[in-house]
Amino acid sequence: MAKHAVLLSGGKLWRSMSCAKSELRLDLTLACGQSFRWRETAEGHWTGVMRGRVWTLTQTDDTLWYHVYKNQDQQKERGDRGSTADVSLEDENKAEKTFKCDLKKEVEEPLAVTSVQNNEEEEEMLRDYFQLDVKLGDLYREWGAADCHFKHIADIFTGVRMLRQDPTECLFSFICTSNNHISRIQGMVERLCEALGAPLCQLDQTSYHDFPALSALADSSVEARLRDLGFGYRARFLQQSAKQILNTHGSQWLDGLRRVPYLEARDGLRTLPGVGTKVADCVCLMSLDKSEAVPIDTHVWQIAKRDYKYAAGSGQKSITDKLHRDIGDFFRKLWGPYAGWAQSVLFCADLKKFQSLKEMAHLKQPKQEDVEERIAACKKPKMKREYNGTVKNLKTEPACHKKAKISVKKEKVG
Repeated sequence: MAKHAVLLSGGKLWRSMSCAKSELRLDLTLACGQSFRWRETAEGHWTGVMRGRVWTLTQTDDTLWYHVYKNQDQQKERGDRGSTADVSLEDENKAEKTFKCDLKKEVEEPLAVTSVQNNEEEEEMLRDYFQLDVKLGDLYREWGAADCHFKHIADIFTGVRMLRQDPTECLFSFICTSNNHISRIQGMVERLCEALGAPLCQLDQTSYHDFPALSALADSSVEARLRDLGFGYRARFLQQSAKQILNTHGSQWLDGLRRVPYLEARDGLRTLPGVGTKVADCVCLMSLDKSEAVPIDTHVWQIAKRDYKYAAGSGQKSITDKLHRDIGDFFRKLWGPYAGWAQSVLFCADLKKFQSLKEMAHLKQPKQEDVEERIAACKKPKMKREYNGTVKNLKTEPACHKKAKISVKKEKVG
């Protein structure tokens, strides 16, 4: 049976590309709740499924290393970047039988795809998935100049990037997040893939499956099947959303949302069962190229109140659509066109699983009075933005930092 690859024990089976940790940190980016398909299978080694292939990734200070496992069933290669081919339940059953037969032939070593063509294709997949053409260091400097609190956090939580996920996988994974936590969501997504996705390979007793196609998710048997697997009310949302997309919009609709304005994409997603504003913003940010989308949940609301003295809506117990919009507009005004990326850094820094990084850096969670003193002492550049899709077009003008108790004006997002 094939094993998970480890860099030191099989270096010749690995490929590499230049990538500094300041531009990408795998441990933060893959475990902060963007994607639910990556696991640390050895120290510093992350294994998961991305675009129909099983990968193990690891990194050194200036290099990203990757190993790609050969699929057990000979699926047709995807022609469209990031799209999921429709596979019927009957086809999946046939593929699973082939997969089980091929497993018996496996040797006790990792399986790799090694052709030059595959190497080039896989490197491009990684560059696209991690959006490596976006210069994260430039963004961090811009955010730090505009926001003293961000600058205080940024040196410890470097390399937190937004993934560019497959829209189908991102949407249906986030439908599972309702009233849920990351570890439980991971289990649900894996059960969903095992039940409905095409098998890819097996490593050290762990089977890896592709994410299900829309046609598989829309099947009339899916709701009952997923309820049996512990999905509860989410089972109906998953099946009905897939059915509505196929019946109303067609299989290419989700990919097409990458080419429409942010608010149009978000409002389109909100018409689906089980998709509220927060889930729609997550999908916009993490798969639809809407870098200005800022998902707001109670956790982010708490960050706004605690670290930015955000006062609007303080008497409310829940997040209304207006409050969601106003908090998002506040952060968009502060951070600019990549506000969703900046928010993800602070979200990551606030997760309990990463608090040891603060302790190692002797950074304690600031008290409220410390936050007020730091904000009052800091001078904030007032950002005049001419945004044409690149960070280079950002211009700054120095201005005094405004007092942090803010009554935010309602602003529309372009």
